Amino acid sequence: MSDMQDYVTYKFCPQCGGGLEKRLIKPGEPQRLVCTACGFIFYLDPKLSVIAVIPMDGGVVMVRRAIDPGYGLWVVPGGFVDMGEVVEAAVVRETREETFLTVRPLRLLNIYSYPDRPTIIAAYVTEYVSGELGAGDETLEARVFKLREIPWPQIAFSSTQGALREYISRYGK
Repeated sequence: MSDMQDYVTYKFCPQCGGGLEKRLIKPGEPQRLVCTACGFIFYLDPKLSVIAVIPMDGGVVMVRRAIDPGYGLWVVPGGFVDMGEVVEAAVVRETREETFLTVRPLRLLNIYSYPDRPTIIAAYVTEYVSGELGAGDETLEARVFKLREIPWPQIAFSSTQGALREYISRYGK
């Protein structure tokens, strides 16, 4: 897709219910959805997601997804940041939901974004605080992989691969 507007098809204005059409507002910017009745400009903004690299027992924690996209594939714990939620709090919440572990975010590892994709991913290096590793309701399995055993071909997302490769290059032995 060459246009982020194609990701989501909105037909009606959230302000007045009028019809939306694509218009060029400023040269050099993408077309925007504009209400034909009230002139409201409907900006489609990116969604923020977080992922947690959790060193544990000489490896890293990974979960096998029980939801799409990527059902059955491996990722590091993570998910979307809620409106008004502090990013680091989302790392802790998503990790607990998917693994039953409590972690403390230590540092931002990197930010990942991709052309024509609506999600920006903030990857954090975390430290284990408490809890027993298990699979949450969106997770088929949770386990620790030694760095040499990471199932690279079965990883669902580029951001997980990027974060793990960066973690290994900086902190792996």
